[in-house]
Amino acid sequence: MKNHVDEAYLKLCQFILDEGNAKGDRTGTGTWSTFGYQMRFDLQKGFPLLTTKRTAFRLIASELLWFLKGDTNVKTLIAQNNHIWDEWAFEKWVTSEAYTGPDMTNFGNRASTDEEFNVIYKEQMKQFQQRILEEDEFAEKYGNLGPVYGKQWRSWPAADGGTIDQIKNVIESIKTNPNSRRHIVSAWNPAEVDDMALPPCHTLFQFYVADGKLSCQLYQRSADVFLGVPFNIASYALLTHLIAKECSLAVGEFVHTLGDAHIYKNHIDQVNEQLSREHRELPTLKLSEDKSSIFDYEMEDIVIEGYNPHPSIKAPIAV
Repeated sequence: MKNHVDEAYLKLCQFILDEGNAKGDRTGTGTWSTFGYQMRFDLQKGFPLLTTKRTAFRLIASELLWFLKGDTNVKTLIAQNNHIWDEWAFEKWVTSEAYTGPDMTNFGNRASTDEEFNVIYKEQMKQFQQRILEEDEFAEKYGNLGPVYGKQWRSWPAADGGTIDQIKNVIESIKTNPNSRRHIVSAWNPAEVDDMALPPCHTLFQFYVADGKLSCQLYQRSADVFLGVPFNIASYALLTHLIAKECSLAVGEFVHTLGDAHIYKNHIDQVNEQLSREHRELPTLKLSEDKSSIFDYEMEDIVIEGYNPHPSIKAPIAV
């Protein structure tokens, strides 16, 4: 069975493998890369959660709610058993003067290739996670990722010393002036980029209202195609659904525009395995009818139904 989501995503993967440029990168891993690629997903045709590998919707939804609450500390996510940001906070700790454990230099790549190191890495990471949960001072110092997405979305620093709530403002703008071309939220703040554990990969998004439908376009400067992009597609589709519901609109399209779209060289085998799999039917999204504000949602208010993907495919994160 074909579905337009897996079809478009796998087409991107194949294009990079066939036409991509070999490039070095910040992590030292190496990539195959292309620049300026766009995919479009009709949100009326099912929720865009890949079926050619299991994509962890629970992690996607809890991360998005974390952003929407303006949170920037991994403690909240770790408490929810969501570890997708752990590596960046962990790096902050193991490169500090306070860290006295085994050498963790380039831990992401070493853990994926060296079994002995992998055991040590897991022990150190478990210790880090426990301390984040149990020690408030430690969590404040090493769990805080700096002014990342949640800070920029909900409390962008204003010139007068106040803050700007971009999410609240864009919702009000959609409700009161749907034809505006200024329904924009930016996470890229040049004044604060150097203070972020990871500068925002998904940097700017814009909403568009037509025929009673809300569409969203994301510009993503850097796209880890195998690990990150499936999460990004589902996350912004979910955000579009949440805002559309609050604004009494149907959903339209999610348009995903990629800057540097890359496959890490240690993900090639995994990508080829995914390319060999058949598409399955897309799931559907159910949102609680009891919540009227996007800021009130909890995990139990967001449910995916009819999701029957192929098994997940593991791959190392390049940090």
